Amino acid sequence: MPYRPKLSRRLLLGGAAALPAAAALPAAAAPVPSSGTSKPKDISAELLNQWAGAPGAHPLIPDISHAGYRGGERPRRPRVVARVTDFGASPNLATDSAAAFNAAVRYAGEQGGGAIVVPPGTYRLDSPLWMHWSNVVLKGSGRERTILHFTKPLEESYRPNLQPSLQSRWSWTGGQIWVIAPERKAKSEAENFAASEGWLLGDTLAEIGSASRGQRVLLVSDTSRLAAGDLVVLETDNPADAGVLRHVAGDVAGTREYDWPVKAPQLTTGSGAQYVQYSTLQWPVRIEAVLGSRLVRLAQPLRYDLRPSWPSRFRALGPTVHDVGVESLTIRNAPRTMTIHNRHPGSNGLCFQAVHDCWADDVRVENCDLGFGFTTTKAVTLTDVVVGGRSAHHSFACRMQSHDNLVDGFEIEQFSVPLPAGALHHGLNLEGLSAGHVWRRGRMAEGTFDTHRAMPFENARTDITLTNNGRVGGSAASGPLFGARIAHWNIRVTSGVPYAIDLADVAPRSITVGVQGLASAGSALPRDFPGDLENGTYQLAERPSITDLYAAQRARHD
Repeated sequence: MPYRPKLSRRLLLGGAAALPAAAALPAAAAPVPSSGTSKPKDISAELLNQWAGAPGAHPLIPDISHAGYRGGERPRRPRVVARVTDFGASPNLATDSAAAFNAAVRYAGEQGGGAIVVPPGTYRLDSPLWMHWSNVVLKGSGRERTILHFTKPLEESYRPNLQPSLQSRWSWTGGQIWVIAPERKAKSEAENFAASEGWLLGDTLAEIGSASRGQRVLLVSDTSRLAAGDLVVLETDNPADAGVLRHVAGDVAGTREYDWPVKAPQLTTGSGAQYVQYSTLQWPVRIEAVLGSRLVRLAQPLRYDLRPSWPSRFRALGPTVHDVGVESLTIRNAPRTMTIHNRHPGSNGLCFQAVHDCWADDVRVENCDLGFGFTTTKAVTLTDVVVGGRSAHHSFACRMQSHDNLVDGFEIEQFSVPLPAGALHHGLNLEGLSAGHVWRRGRMAEGTFDTHRAMPFENARTDITLTNNGRVGGSAASGPLFGARIAHWNIRVTSGVPYAIDLADVAPRSITVGVQGLASAGSALPRDFPGDLENGTYQLAERPSITDLYAAQRARHD
């Protein structure tokens, strides 16, 4: 018999302070009967109404309404400027067409942008394809008709990328098609890929005053260097007292008892082992309007408080790439036996790194270590994408302060070659203080909801069917699995396994709505914070009337 728990709410009264006075959180409902026709009250619409009353400030529900390319817009379609065959690419496996593809992309970039068409056929590439220019689209003829066959992993075709532990960084980043600014690539190479991975930030544009999560109008020191439409980076110091980290984890009681320097040294300033990427919180956000000499309005609500003890500023976005698209093709890696965990040589797919407002549409990745990767990205949309072939390590990875990306319509197929001994498949990865990310309308024959430590927060997985056979990962030095406001909404588990899906026992200030098919309770994940997690669980075993949290929020947002 399916698990039919009592509907519950773990929320202290103080947690509702950010909501309008009339919008108390729904009360716990009666137990669901095991037989008969009576059903519990459907409260998903009531929860959505609460969110709409104060977008960005609900204590449990993330604001995901701005996820995706330019806040949810349709990607632009530039004019066609060339075909890869014009540069010598040949659709056969006897000719290495990598140089021709890279020349075509360079040509489009140096023309100011445009689409490069890849006619039908299978093209051999012996090295990566670098997307270094903005406004360039690589457009195939359909993922069944245009196949890019990569013969070598990154370790052989580009360069080795080993940590001192001999784990390969290609296990979780890098792509056979890699969207990255040339300056970012050069810096990584100069650092031997052992230091920074993110934005190459520019000047400080303005200091920012105190503000509360959910605000959009901010007081700044000066607006003379800010303009409507600018994408800037809101940077907040992460002091050694771990106040920012406690706040991002929801400020529940257990966050005060957590030993941050010992249990989360990679996140914590002064620990001696902090990753350079985490010395500040970095959130790219667009300026919607300049309201005067000291006031600006953001295009979306603040994701966290700004406090005097955590100085914040707007920084210029340094060298980057934007408005790059990859469409209607398959990235096929030559089949190789999958290695043990984290020794992967980089038979990867499509990676976006330190870029914004890009997309992929109708793209399939086969025989991969990493399928689709987000490393410090903002507002990237993937639509109708597939991971297939032999077993993968990460089908999707979202890491290193990536924000507001959207995966809309996706599939992880059943692997044609199963995982070997000593290997792991994760599934939908979230890690590294990443926020605003959405997976929706998905089918997963393999994998799980992999929240991979380093405390991602304010993310959602919604309207997904999965077998749930993957494993959660992450370095123990990266600290908590979950920050606040993770939403699992209308999820259908076909195997009955609640692992990493049922959030009630592990995720602070998070929400589970309409998870169906569980045979038992509990996440089976280690609990980071003791005490009341102040989270909410609603309508387990029942399909909610609001079936897609992202679509519902977008309808209210628009």
